[in-house]
Amino acid sequence: MNIEKEKRIDLILLLLKKCDYLTREQIQRMVNLGKTRNAQRVLKDLSNYISSFTDDKKNVYYLNSNGRERVQAEKVRKKTAMVTHYLMRNDLYITVGRPVSWRNEVEISINNVSLIADAAYISDKLHHFIEVDNKQSMSNNIQKIKKYKKLSTYHPQFVLIWVTTTPYRKKKLESLSQGLKFKIYLWEDLK
Repeated sequence: MNIEKEKRIDLILLLLKKCDYLTREQIQRMVNLGKTRNAQRVLKDLSNYISSFTDDKKNVYYLNSNGRERVQAEKVRKKTAMVTHYLMRNDLYITVGRPVSWRNEVEISINNVSLIADAAYISDKLHHFIEVDNKQSMSNNIQKIKKYKKLSTYHPQFVLIWVTTTPYRKKKLESLSQGLKFKIYLWEDLK
């Protein structure tokens, strides 16, 4: 048994546990698998632990039952139409340096303000709340921003980070987020 190979297998499976879905490119960036051919060979070797489907001409990987068992993952993932949402969030996770404190689907509740952020992490003692704007209606985004503004009256020490798909939506979110500490990324700039 090759110990280094087993460590790499566990590392990839744990990344899938944390991120839910990953593309080959995302796995390559996080695990440093080198060229495409090598990455594809490594992923093929993991076929006992992972499943995949094609989305927008890219293979998307997730843990199958053997993979979940190996890394004690409870969430069952299958093919989903919402996969782009996950991939956008994962690209941001990679871009901001894969913070140890990163958590997905975080419930925030202070006084009478309650919402669920797509992700959250702490950096330099500052909370960062992540929102992914893929196919969300702008009216839903407006409602979320209103909640974040209300939250800032109780707890102003946070940064709201958006990932969105078009320059138009980025500009609209910038306008709506005035008064908050915020950062907005275009998904294409994170890849």
